[in-house]
Amino acid sequence: MQIYKKGKLGFTELVYVMNKQSNVKKLIGVISGKGGVGKSSVTSMLAAATKKQGYKVAILDADLTGPSIPQAFGIDDKAYGTEEEIWPVLSKGGIKVISINSVLEDVTDPVIWRGPLLAGVIDQFWNNVIWEDIDVMYVDMPPGTGDVALTVFQSLPLDGIVIVTSPQELVSMIVQKAVKMAQMMNIPIIGIVENMSVFTCPDCGKKHHIFGESHVKEIASQYGITEVAELPLDMAVAKAMDEGTIEFIDRPELDSLVVECLNADNPDKHDGYPEPPEGCTHDCSSCGVEGCGSRQ
Repeated sequence: MQIYKKGKLGFTELVYVMNKQSNVKKLIGVISGKGGVGKSSVTSMLAAATKKQGYKVAILDADLTGPSIPQAFGIDDKAYGTEEEIWPVLSKGGIKVISINSVLEDVTDPVIWRGPLLAGVIDQFWNNVIWEDIDVMYVDMPPGTGDVALTVFQSLPLDGIVIVTSPQELVSMIVQKAVKMAQMMNIPIIGIVENMSVFTCPDCGKKHHIFGESHVKEIASQYGITEVAELPLDMAVAKAMDEGTIEFIDRPELDSLVVECLNADNPDKHDGYPEPPEGCTHDCSSCGVEGCGSRQ
């Protein structure tokens, strides 16, 4: 179902409404200003860490042109369903996943679609997938601030976002673009993850800043972001992503960020229903307003 509401930027936004068989308590977007910083691996490890704490977890893979979540979890099964309903696939550890690669016959087929078609897929993944009860859903968003990212920001009820970056100077500037976009959309920034922050030599134990010195805490401080996680460059993570065993990687650096995701709350998020019309008495039995849709 789709409805229209007055948007955060002053124009009308298309809002996607979840089906009645699903209930997602917390919805967290994971974004990056550019590709190649390990956003999907961070999404996967956040989901796995949340699941290990006993919560019901799901991942909506919104990176439609570069989906990697099924590969990370070793998922070969395809989603199934009807014209109206889609059932997500399940990882070995019990995380529910939907991805464009879960519905393509051949995972190597490219997705060469323009913005409106991509937005339609996000609508289907949110509205038509039977998620049932989920404590936390992570949305693995495409890099940058393009059509799909804007669609997710405007159309899904995000409780907050996690920004993933790497130590490069260029990335610092791009992260600030992502921060400002989130602020424009009134979406709380839960924290920043600096991936590949440092490499520890397995032979001598010396630490090397392969991608340059970190600036993430300076940027976080500049925007009042208190939760910062620094992940080392770890070959075990890369191997797990390739072998489909990422949910069995333990990264204690993310534990406090998981807690923040569980506690995230966005008072400005839409609830999937239009505003009541002017003069609404909240007595739906005698309203008579065509297509009101208010649940009050």
